[in-house]
Amino acid sequence: METRQKDLSYFTLRLQELLSTSFPEKAYDQQFIEQRSRWAANAYEGAFLSGNPIDQCDEIASYILFEGLHFSKFDTVFQVVCNEFDTIMADEELRPFALKMLPVCEPVFSNYELTDDFAYDNEFDVLYTEITGTIAIWIAENGLQ
Repeated sequence: METRQKDLSYFTLRLQELLSTSFPEKAYDQQFIEQRSRWAANAYEGAFLSGNPIDQCDEIASYILFEGLHFSKFDTVFQVVCNEFDTIMADEELRPFALKMLPVCEPVFSNYELTDDFAYDNEFDVLYTEITGTIAIWIAENGLQ
């Protein structure tokens, strides 16, 4: 039996990578990161000690590590900015602009029940359209500053 173990830093790094990419609003929440990483490491170890294969241990730990982090508000805003507004700004301005638009779009998100699989729901298209409109109005009123 393989005795490969994964320590806390492995899970912490995986979570930090996802948060910095897709959940910038949580990227500096050390308590959240430490708690989730600890839970995932404990789940991995428990699954391993129970005799599960490594891939099953990884799956169990990943489920715990990334629970509730499959639908990203930021990724949605960034997708809209890249698809709908990329012709009016340089590529290197897209992500910073999307970060600026995230709090502007927050009230739109509050009208939806955002589950992990929301991106595959029919309501996603309506949300996408509302986000596009919100950003277009903001640009009309404020410019690209």
